[in-house]
Formats: sequence, structure tokens, C-alpha cells
Amino acid sequence: MGGRTRSGGWPARRIRFDRPGLRRAATTAAVALTLLLATAAACAEQRAAPPPSVQQRLEQSSIWGQPVLRIGVATNEPLMGEVRNGVHTGFDVEIARYLAASLGYASDKDIRFVEVHTDDRLEFLIGGKVDLVVASLSYTEERAKLIGFAGPYLVTRQSFLIPVAAESRLRTLEDFQAPGVDVCSSGSSTTESELARRGFAVKLVEDLQECVDGMLSGRFDAMSSDKTILAGFRSQHPQKLMPVDLPLGAIERICVGVPIGDTALRDVVGHFLKESYEQGRDGGTSPWLTAYNKTLGPWYEDGTEVTQPEPQDVPELVDFDDKASPR
Repeated sequence: MGGRTRSGGWPARRIRFDRPGLRRAATTAAVALTLLLATAAACAEQRAAPPPSVQQRLEQSSIWGQPVLRIGVATNEPLMGEVRNGVHTGFDVEIARYLAASLGYASDKDIRFVEVHTDDRLEFLIGGKVDLVVASLSYTEERAKLIGFAGPYLVTRQSFLIPVAAESRLRTLEDFQAPGVDVCSSGSSTTESELARRGFAVKLVEDLQECVDGMLSGRFDAMSSDKTILAGFRSQHPQKLMPVDLPLGAIERICVGVPIGDTALRDVVGHFLKESYEQGRDGGTSPWLTAYNKTLGPWYEDGTEVTQPEPQDVPELVDFDDKASPR
């Protein structure tokens, strides 16, 4: 029977091997494998590459080679930034000293403390008059368009301070908003913006000491600012001034101000704030805690225990054991 094989099965089909097509497929597979291996090698190399060091970022910053570090601080805010017997002191100042020492400026001889007021802190940074600002500087989105921030190193809120004699008539937000009630605050502050938004009768001053003097003389009914600043003024007049803790404004994140284009300096400052945070997070001592207990702690939140907040957006850097001076 035609077409049958001798074994009785159907004729075997002949399969033609397209050798050029096979070569193309093999080539494509080889190229794909090469690319895959190259990608894997690149990823492995990227994973293996160590992060930059503190020293490398420091050398990329604007302070590299400077013999003196210029830090803007307040001189009129008790417990935060003030001058006593010719010496700068306060919580902000101690944080500034810690950062300066970490950056290689080990003593006050290597630091130039520059007096700044609330309304000229940004101006001093933008104009290059200071390298850092450590002066109760709250983060806001508007300010972040003009300067850089590292931190926060303290979280607080706005509040009020009043004469003890006014306790019976100033208890609620409505009491402070009543006609004839004059609330004193500083210009260009987050407190000023919040008070204006809520319709308070605000009397603006350049130096917050004027608010205190005005309350003690009967010219102002109250003052409003960060609770840290109010705690400082209360510590000077504990029998005459008292806090009124009312919800006002958003949480204030107190940060270190740096020039907006100096990301290297911001990274290094953030690194050392984070280092202090890590030292104190398990209940141990830290530069932050030492500064707080030495200055603000006994008066802030009536002595309630406060911890350092975790700094945000801190890149991983390889630290050095011996703090190298950038000079």
C-alpha cells in the first residue's frame, strides 16, 4: 500500500532546520543575556558603593577652609539665646556650639556669634552674613523657598503669656480676641501670621523684651510667641507673668537654617543632629539632652520631660572618628 513504510507506520516528516533563523535567535539570546549580566553587575556595584563620608560632604560645603564659623543667634531670648556677662548662652546657643564642634570649630574662639532678630534671620542667611542660623527658626514652606533647613531639633507650639493680674479675664481665645485686648508679638514670625489670620489686635515689635516691658507696665495685655521663648521670659518674672496654654496655630518645627544652595552643609548638620538623636533615643545622655537640661528644661512645659525629635531627610553618611577641622 503506497506511502506506508516497511514498518507499517506513516512516512516520517522531514523537519527543515532554518539555520540562519537559529543563528539570529541565538544571537538575540546572547545579547539579552549580556545586557542582563551587565545590569546585574551594575546593580551589585551600586549596592556595594558606600555612601559619601562626612569629610567628603564637608569639603563640598561653603564653610570648607573658613577659619571661623559664623552663626546667627538671638541675644534677647532668655533660656534660648541671650548674652550674660558677655557670654552667649541658651538652648539654641548650646545646640550651635555642639554643631560647631562637630564641624571642626572646637571653641568659642573659632565661632563668631552674630546677633539676629526675628525679622532679619533669613536676610542674614541669604546675604551671606552668617553660615548658619540657630535662633528659634521655625520651618515653613514659604521660608523653604528662600533658605535650607536641617532638623528639626525641637518641636513646640504657639502660646500666650499674660500678667498674673489678668488671669481672671484672659482664659479663652475669645477673651484674647475681644475688642480692646492688645496682644504683642514680633514681626516676620509665624506667630504674627497666625494672630493676623485669626483677627487678633496685634502690636508688633522688633525685640520681644518690649512685649514683656509693655505687659509689666500695663501697655499690653498679653504676648504670643513659641512656648520656648515664653518660658524664657516667664523664668525672669515667675511671680508676675504666667502662661495660658491655648491651642493656637500649627506645630512649630524648630530647625537650623542654612543657605538654600548649600545641600552639603545641610546634610552634615542634619547628620550630627541625627547622631545626637540616636544617642538619646534609648534614654542615654546626648548633646541635645545636656543642652536642654542646662537651659530650657526646668521651665519648659513646667518641667515635663521632653525628648529630641528625630531630624528628617538626613542622608546616610560615613562618620569620622576624629572631628576634622575644615580649615
